[in-house]
Amino acid sequence: MIRLENVTKFYKTRYQKKVILDNVSIEFERGYSYGLLGVNGAGKSTTMRLLAGAELPNSGKIHKDLRVSWPMGFAAGFHPMMSGRDNLKFVARAYGQDVRAMSQFVEEFAEIGDYIYQPVKTYSSGMMARLAFGLSMAVEFDCYLVDEITAVGDSRFQNRCREAFENRKKNSDVIMISHDMSTIKSYCERGMVLVDGRMMVFGDVEDAIQTYFRLNR
Repeated sequence: MIRLENVTKFYKTRYQKKVILDNVSIEFERGYSYGLLGVNGAGKSTTMRLLAGAELPNSGKIHKDLRVSWPMGFAAGFHPMMSGRDNLKFVARAYGQDVRAMSQFVEEFAEIGDYIYQPVKTYSSGMMARLAFGLSMAVEFDCYLVDEITAVGDSRFQNRCREAFENRKKNSDVIMISHDMSTIKSYCERGMVLVDGRMMVFGDVEDAIQTYFRLNR
């Protein structure tokens, strides 16, 4: 269960205050996967970072009694001056994983060769995405956060990514952001639509999708 209790999140700019969540209280129930929808700029990615714990709300609390991933494919957490392997070791220790086994899994999955020993700042965006996705698959979470994953690499590698994610999905829930409604329907049973700081909750993802389309007219 992930529960938001009177959560408010906003950013102040020079001329205005951008409200992402306005005193929102909702619950993501175990055993269901959710599509998080909203127009561009609504604050979906910010909400995802709040769920991951990468950002804190301005007020309110977020309660979690399960293991929640970072946003899948999220590479901003890598230290650019450290090698890929050293970044993997750091994450493995932080999550209580076997360092050797996890490093071996990610290195084989990412297929970036000797670049694993080079500073992450030298990586191309594609190499960074491969490493980030492999790392996301190396740790078993109760709930995976997915924020608009972009297809990486050739079709063979994309199929490997899809197969690995499908295996994780068998035993885990998903909270997903995507503008591809077929992807949302494939992975999610329920939906939430973020609009003007409010979160609308739908027991059927189709209802959430129809509301999203009405907002985009």
